[in-house]
Amino acid sequence: MTKHIGTWALVRVEAVDANGDQITPPFGGDNFIGRVVLTKDGRLSAAITDARSEIPDAETRDYSCYAGPYTFDGKTLRTQVDSCSDPARMGTEQIRDVTFEDGLMVLQPPLQAYGDKPAERRTLWWEKISDV
Repeated sequence: MTKHIGTWALVRVEAVDANGDQITPPFGGDNFIGRVVLTKDGRLSAAITDARSEIPDAETRDYSCYAGPYTFDGKTLRTQVDSCSDPARMGTEQIRDVTFEDGLMVLQPPLQAYGDKPAERRTLWWEKISDV
C-alpha cells in the first residue's frame, strides 16, 4: 500500500472528550495550518499550528510537530519520534488509526491528555497536495 505516501494538508479537525461529547477543536478551531509528509523510505514529518492572527489573552497558540521513522500496515501508522516540539514526546511511539474517506486520509490518535487539558480524542482529515 502506497497511497499514504506524499505531502498532506490538514483540512478538518474535530475532538471529543472521554465521554464522546464534541468539544472545541484544537489548533484554532477552523483556523489552522497543518502538513504531514510521509516518504516512501519510511520517514514522517508533521506540523500543525493555530493560524489565528490574534490569540485571546486567556489562551496560548497551539503548536505541535514531530518526526521520525514510521511503519504503516494499512490501518495503523506508528512513528518512533526522534525530533519534536514537546520534549515529553521524544523517544515515544506515536500511534494513529488511519482510514481513507472521499480522497482524504483520516488520522485518529488514541484518547489522551494534551498538556494540562483533560483527555480528548482528536480526528484529523488530510488532503493530499503532492505525491512527494
